[in-house]
Amino acid sequence: MKFHANSSVTPPRQAQPPSFSTPEFRAALGMFATGVTIVTALTPEGQPIGLTANSFASVSLAPPLVLWSLAQAAASLPAFRAGSHYAINVLAADQKALAERFALKGADRWSGVEFTAGISGAPVLAGAAASFECFNRSRYEEGDHLIFVGEVERCSRREGVSPLLFHGGRFYTEHPL
Repeated sequence: MKFHANSSVTPPRQAQPPSFSTPEFRAALGMFATGVTIVTALTPEGQPIGLTANSFASVSLAPPLVLWSLAQAAASLPAFRAGSHYAINVLAADQKALAERFALKGADRWSGVEFTAGISGAPVLAGAAASFECFNRSRYEEGDHLIFVGEVERCSRREGVSPLLFHGGRFYTEHPL
């Protein structure tokens, strides 16, 4: 069947059922190399919280917006949903152990971790390749995740540092072509 710009074919109103399993989808997504972040905030009681995330992307330059997502089942979801601010810390290649620690459930994530309080109080990790201090502008429920859009109030970066990357279930750093 040929389609033309002036065609009167009505597009479908919903997606077709997937032709793949959840593990197949996860493996295919793993082929997209991403940076690695630790998203941090303060609980209502003032305690630092944080988690490893690779679902980070830029949205807009004006206003400066970024996004990340968190599973609806995450224990930290209520604190991130309710909080007014968070920081997204883009990890450097030498922070692999920190990424692994903040990905563990039930671990003491903050013991010995160097950070400063950002302008809103959210922890900004020492040694990060970049950091984005964000106002929790909007949230969107989609599937099994909540998408957070943050308005960046302050950002910083470390010159000349190699990034920590994640691809196919493994950590990497860049290799210039």
